[in-house]
Amino acid sequence: MPIAGAEVRALKTSGEEGSAKRSQRQPSFIDILRPPDSVTVYSGFVKTLPTGMISLQGQGQRWVAGGVTVESNLESDGLILTLQAPSAAVAAVHVRWLAQIKSNLLVLGDAWERSYGDLGWRNVIPERVMPWYFATHEEGACHGYGVKTDARALCFWQLDPEGVSLWLNVTNGGNGVELGERQLTMATVVTRRGSESEDPIDAIASLCRAMCARTSRRASPIYGTNDWCYSYGHSTAETILRDTEFIVELSPTGGVRPFSVIDGGWENGTPAWPDMGRLASDIKQRHARPGLWIRPLEAPADSAPHLLLPDLRFGDKQERAREYAYDPTVPEALEKIAAKLRQAASWGYEMVKHDFSTYDLLGQWGFEMGPQPTLPGWSLHDRSRTNAEVIASLYALIRETAGDQILLDGCNTVGHLGQGVFELQRVGDDTSGHQWERTRRMGVNTAAFRLPQNHVFFTIDPDLVGITDAIPWEFNRQWLDLLARSGAATLVSPGPPARGVEERAAIRSAFQIAASGGVGAKPLDWMKTGTPEDWGSSQREKSDRERHYRWSDGAGASPFLGP
Repeated sequence: MPIAGAEVRALKTSGEEGSAKRSQRQPSFIDILRPPDSVTVYSGFVKTLPTGMISLQGQGQRWVAGGVTVESNLESDGLILTLQAPSAAVAAVHVRWLAQIKSNLLVLGDAWERSYGDLGWRNVIPERVMPWYFATHEEGACHGYGVKTDARALCFWQLDPEGVSLWLNVTNGGNGVELGERQLTMATVVTRRGSESEDPIDAIASLCRAMCARTSRRASPIYGTNDWCYSYGHSTAETILRDTEFIVELSPTGGVRPFSVIDGGWENGTPAWPDMGRLASDIKQRHARPGLWIRPLEAPADSAPHLLLPDLRFGDKQERAREYAYDPTVPEALEKIAAKLRQAASWGYEMVKHDFSTYDLLGQWGFEMGPQPTLPGWSLHDRSRTNAEVIASLYALIRETAGDQILLDGCNTVGHLGQGVFELQRVGDDTSGHQWERTRRMGVNTAAFRLPQNHVFFTIDPDLVGITDAIPWEFNRQWLDLLARSGAATLVSPGPPARGVEERAAIRSAFQIAASGGVGAKPLDWMKTGTPEDWGSSQREKSDRERHYRWSDGAGASPFLGP
């Protein structure tokens, strides 16, 4: 007796087997630029589950039920998904396309904000959350699927044997958005069919270009110093100038000048930082470009309560409730956020690294989000806008206030929504001057798997080379070389060991490569590992074309990760 729900298959004849083999070689591209097969709307979330389900009924390109309308309109640049809900709160929209998905596909997804050592090619995992876009690879062809970077929903994809799902999170805070009479353009779906002769990185880079809703802001090569991964907030104006002189000495003469970025620790106003405007001027006098870290949403503890985001965004993690943050939907709070940017600009800083805004606004780190970027049960002051709309407006404010002459480096920001707004994006979680495992896991992984975004969305910043006694130089030397050769931002945290003869020579060589824009290094073994070791480029000499890096020693990788 067959098991209930099981599929009973007959034995195939040789002719049937040949037909099956031919069918298996059919193209693996999935056609989703068409009306979906189903659309489901949810009014909210209870703990970890969506609730208030409404199954919409299809009427051509429109899906309607319960006073909610979703439309899918195919235009030249993609499939535009819109939402109307004049009398109902909506938290999420689930759009589904049925398709037969080949079982041998390899699949790559992106991340909500920074990645956390978790990117990589996998087999088809139905429950896998893939924010913003995904790519498939099979028989040499790499196809891509995503949403354009002007999305006004926080979007993620799923892929399973029966089809493709796109989830569009339109929450306001942790509750459903109250749109009123306006129509929300949630996202524009785009796809790209690859060819068998393409390099997968080039194919995904082309998908990224197709997703760009704005002209990207190109920057000259980014290299230099950032003090965080050796000082951890204990620098002074004096040590910053010492580091500046050191990296200028090792930088190429003429051409693109290095950056000297002051990370967290200066903002406490201690005597170690007597005059931030004077410090910026002193850095320039030493022939470097000054950069400054800020936390734009951070608010003082004595702020008026109506300016602040609610503690409920942290759920039961009440130890986080002491991290006060401005609500960017309150006009008075927006002015205080803008004041931080104006201050940095007035001091003369040429780069602003703005940090923590996704965590401060949504209450979670990217690795905590899964299918829910926010926890339920709270709202922003203005309940009529989605979180994605609020994030996009915040980024536009930061850009407008900083002006076009200042480079913006988004850290803990949603890179997909920052395309065309930021010149630079921290694409992975922090590397380390304390534990090599953190750099191996976070840095190498993001440098490889977000490389297709480099010079397409922005310049990628995989974070720092923390040169300290705690990190074996053999590993840092390779990490530094990889950053420079890939064309990513190449920034060192020069602790005392950086002054050694071998270290100085390696930094000088890396800065020479980085200042010229790198050599186009790409991972060659990225479909086999999360931390690729084999990298190649188009250099003339074979010794320059290929690099084999060793990210672990005989003890292997550590299963333990420090802060």
